[in-house]
Amino acid sequence: MKKLFLPFLALFVAACSTDQGVKLIPELAFQTEIDGKEVSIYTLQGGGLTAQITNYGARVVSLWAPDRDGCLRDVVIGRASIDDYINGEGERFLGACVGPVANRIGGASFSLDGVEYVLDKNDGDNTLHGGFVGIDRLVWDVVEQSESSIKFQVVHPDGLGGFPGNKTISVRYTLTSQHDLKVEFEATTDAPTPINLAHHPFFNLKGSGEGDILGHEMQILASGVSAVDENLIPLGRTVIIDGGPLDFRKPRPIGQFIDADDEQLRNGHGYDHNWIIDIDGSKAMSLDARVHDPVSGRILEVYSDQPGLQFYSGNFFGDGKTVDQFGNTVAYRGAFALETQKFPDAVHFPQFPDTILRPGDVYKHTCLYRLTAE
Repeated sequence: MKKLFLPFLALFVAACSTDQGVKLIPELAFQTEIDGKEVSIYTLQGGGLTAQITNYGARVVSLWAPDRDGCLRDVVIGRASIDDYINGEGERFLGACVGPVANRIGGASFSLDGVEYVLDKNDGDNTLHGGFVGIDRLVWDVVEQSESSIKFQVVHPDGLGGFPGNKTISVRYTLTSQHDLKVEFEATTDAPTPINLAHHPFFNLKGSGEGDILGHEMQILASGVSAVDENLIPLGRTVIIDGGPLDFRKPRPIGQFIDADDEQLRNGHGYDHNWIIDIDGSKAMSLDARVHDPVSGRILEVYSDQPGLQFYSGNFFGDGKTVDQFGNTVAYRGAFALETQKFPDAVHFPQFPDTILRPGDVYKHTCLYRLTAE
């Protein structure tokens, strides 16, 4: 039986004598100016959750949620200041919106309507999450704000990273009464261009800095995975996951088979793959994944209207470079990401759901990260 969320933060503190409640990052740590635009951090509250979000990359910096006893912990990996995001070493995409094309584009180029476009090579010979300056490195405008919701907007200009078209992109974050962090994307363009936006949170349901996530019990409601090569570029075929180490149709610990002798796991250095939720791209809003941490009792459910779900098990943490918002060095496999999106490298595979946005059309993408406990 799921425990009810207590209505006030003070009651959370009373329920957990060792917990000091939500530790807000001070606004001063994020107050700066980048390219003539003001940067700040914003606090949302709703549904028993507290989030802090900055308009630099429209990124979630912290997300506080109660465990089975009402004890609050920050369950995403963030940074302590804007300087840490800009100049800190380690993982670049912590909590960010990524694009204009999330995930990888093989060969850092593509053809569209007879024109060849050459992109940034920021991942070996490939493009990752929009290149050297994706939407995660832009300062977004705040266009709406309330106690539990905020909407950002940015223009990703024609030619940036090699991508065509002036793309107007918005994202709204809302903390709902259903204990969700709701993420709603929209985008338009003045020229044909690929669009595949994603939110890129890194979760540890025990709390940021609380060791690895290998004991978290994962379930992904998919029976296929996009096969990748050693550079994590899709091969255009599906691996049917019938009982193998990629099969999470029934809940099991993330670490149970993560080091198995499997070609796809070797290529990904663990899990770093697109799970195929829906092959034709017409998916309605539904549950994609569920993660349970037996230690805290926290449960994360991921809902979306997207055909793909990238599950990444934090395989490149552990080099001592990524430091979180509390000064902790993020451990090897110390966080996981679940990114709802279309398929990676779709510009090269006509059998994948289409990612091309044309003038007059509107790209939309909604996902929910629901946090409860039992």
